[in-house]
This record gives sequence, C-alpha cells and structure tokens, in this order.
Amino acid sequence: MKRVIISLLALLFAGAVVWVSVWGPERWTEYTDKAILGVVHEEDAEGGNEGYRYLLSINEKVYILSKALGSQQVLESELSAKTKNVSNVVEYQELAGSYAFLESQKDSGGNRIDESEGYAAAKEGLKDLQELGILPESVKAIKDGAYDVVLYSAIDVLEPRNKVLVWKLSLSTNQQNADKKNRLLDAYIDADTGKVYEFYARTGLQWEDIDADEIAEKWSDYMGLEKPTVYENANPLSETTPYFKQYTFQGMDEANTIMTIGFYEGINELYLKISK
Repeated sequence: MKRVIISLLALLFAGAVVWVSVWGPERWTEYTDKAILGVVHEEDAEGGNEGYRYLLSINEKVYILSKALGSQQVLESELSAKTKNVSNVVEYQELAGSYAFLESQKDSGGNRIDESEGYAAAKEGLKDLQELGILPESVKAIKDGAYDVVLYSAIDVLEPRNKVLVWKLSLSTNQQNADKKNRLLDAYIDADTGKVYEFYARTGLQWEDIDADEIAEKWSDYMGLEKPTVYENANPLSETTPYFKQYTFQGMDEANTIMTIGFYEGINELYLKISK
C-alpha cells in the first residue's frame, strides 16, 4: 500500500513538472504583460539634448588658432600690397590654406552669446595676467565703452569639428586720439575658458626690464602647456622689432607652435603672440 501511495505521488509530481514547463512560461508572460502594457513609465535619459562635442587639448587649440590667425594675416598683408582683381583674390584664398578665422555669433553649444560675456572674460583675463606678473599692475582696467569685442571661430576647414571660439578685444577706433598709455590694445581670449592667447599692451617698461623667459614660463603654465623651449632658429627679420624672443611647444600632428614675446621701443608696447 505504501508503495502504491509513493508511486501515485511521484506520478502527480511528474505531471506537475510537465504542466509547469509547458504552460508556466505562457501564464507568467500574461501576468508580466498586464503590469507593463497600457501603463506610462518614465525614465531619465542623460544628455539627451547635448549631443557629442569633440574636446580639443590646449596644445591643439593653440595650434589651430595660430594657424587660423596666420592665414588671416597672410591674406590681409598680400591684399594690401597688390591691386585688387579676381585672379589675385583667388590666389590669396589659396594661400590662406585649410584654416579660417570667421566672425561668429554662437558659443560651442550652438547658443547665441552676448558681447557682455566677452567683456567679462577680458576683464578677468587681464586680472589673471597681472596677478601672475605677466603684465604689470600699471595696465589700466578694461572699460566696456572704450573697447570693441567680437566673437570669432578659428576653424580647421578640413576637420570642422576642430574649432576654437575666441573673443577679439580691441581698443575702440571710435575714440579720436585715445590715450593708449598703460592700456591693453588687443587680445584674443578663449570663449570657453577665459584664457588669454595673445595680447598687445602699452606699459611703462623698457625691454631691459622684461624677463622674456619668465613671462614665457608663466604664460605656458597659466595656459596648461608644457614648459616652452627656446626657438634657436628664430629669423631676426620675422618681427618688425629687434626686441623679441621666440619659443616653441607641441602643436598638432608632430608640428610645433611658436610663441613670441616682443617689445616695440618708443611706444613701450609689450606683446605676446602665437604663430604657426
């Protein structure tokens, strides 16, 4: 009798296993569907509207800007020296190469940007340079009405994602006979970081008062670049003043960027610029 009961229980258990294996998944699916279908579920998505932004290193940004500014300078100097005709314009556009420096109205995120942000970046940038000892304290503070500020894009035309947004700050030409003594005349400032790439400033200094090596090292550290190397092959005719010193640091694709610290005697103008 006991064996019969055990056999019946085993048979029932086997039948239950068969039923679960055949009908169980279907019943479970019906149950879970009722909990999901016809009900609105919310889920947070990260960065849905931001899209992909290619981030450049500081070496790449400095190099791209130097190339774009260099192309612009070649175009302007050649056009001013030649008569303006169609063939010349085409030729000079080719000289400008694959980099462009264009006026812009939008920031890196595609949003319109107000020039007040450019003034704020310039004021903070000047303050930083003075605190680091790159520019003397005697250089006067920036006043909005005395300067023009315009947003530009330095673009690698062959790789448009390689773009650097900069504010160009210039002492306004609307002021007749403006006093330029101890004034910042021109500067290029990163629109994202506020770092100053270039500047021209009238000071009370003489060339013998200026330690170019110290300025070069402080500026490189401020920008986040490696310590610059003195450029031994500098062309003495590359600048319109005999008072200058040049340095190099890594750019892009094994190319270097040149930084020049110079001084115009007579007007006591100190400048720092980057070039290809």
